[in-house]
Amino acid sequence: MNKSFPITSSTRLILGAFALSAVVLVSGCAKPSASANVYNYNQTQRDQIVRNGTVINVRPITIQSDQTSGGGAIAGGAVGGVAGSSIGGGTGRTLAVIGGAILGALAGNAIEEKIDKKDGLEISVRLDNGETRVIAQEADLPILMNQRVQVISGAGPTRVVPLTQN
Repeated sequence: MNKSFPITSSTRLILGAFALSAVVLVSGCAKPSASANVYNYNQTQRDQIVRNGTVINVRPITIQSDQTSGGGAIAGGAVGGVAGSSIGGGTGRTLAVIGGAILGALAGNAIEEKIDKKDGLEISVRLDNGETRVIAQEADLPILMNQRVQVISGAGPTRVVPLTQN
């Protein structure tokens, strides 16, 4: 049994929107990290400077991207346009597609901005040599007041990690 499926302009629009959304979602998966536990490939196998110190202040912060990738707006616009294409006919349908695309793009951009925010810590460390350093990083490691830590720098971002006791 060979049944053919008619490919209309609406079907092409829907398939195109889904394909575009898939590409945008996959490309948006590569997010930069401000974690002390994450190294990118170019930061590995490099000599780093380690200084010991004591945490003198910890303040919660929010880390957010400087700008959105545009992926949320594109995906939202595509989905909104497809949703709008199912409304009415003629000029009303065209207006619904345009309105749906605009509202979808705004919603998609707002969602992307919300997703790109992470909880962080601003950590003040008094180094053993008397200097004070302030480092901001993701709040994925427990860092406490008066805790002994290592400040690691030299091959990318500076990181604060708890000093392991032997």
